[in-house]
Amino acid sequence: MLRLLMRRYLGPACIHTSCVRQHGIRHSSSAENNTLPSISDDMPIEMKNPFEKEKQQCILCKMQITPDFKNVKLLSQFVSPYTGQIYGRHITGLCRHKQQQVEKEIRKAQSAGFMAIALKELVFMRDPKLFDPDRPFRPHKY
Repeated sequence: MLRLLMRRYLGPACIHTSCVRQHGIRHSSSAENNTLPSISDDMPIEMKNPFEKEKQQCILCKMQITPDFKNVKLLSQFVSPYTGQIYGRHITGLCRHKQQQVEKEIRKAQSAGFMAIALKELVFMRDPKLFDPDRPFRPHKY
């Protein structure tokens, strides 16, 4: 069966001694001239999927940062400067766990008096942006 397949793909000359010259196939000995090369030599190699996308991580998980209510500078990045509302996950790009932690710590900092409730402190207005609120990670329809 295998010999017929090899003849179909390589032609009738591959079973004879001229195999090396025509197709580069080597036989182990002259007594085994009618044998074919092993199929394991022609198996595909293992490799990583080149089309697979990298796993997205939120910025806090990537930098291994845990939010704390005393770190007002970090927490103020997730609050709107005009309304004082906490940005949602679709804007901040945080994972669900870190977003819940940030919201909890912001509320704790506001109740402790470290952060303003209605708007953002002017001191933190010039801080570098972790994300752009005008261009959310997952925009919605309207």
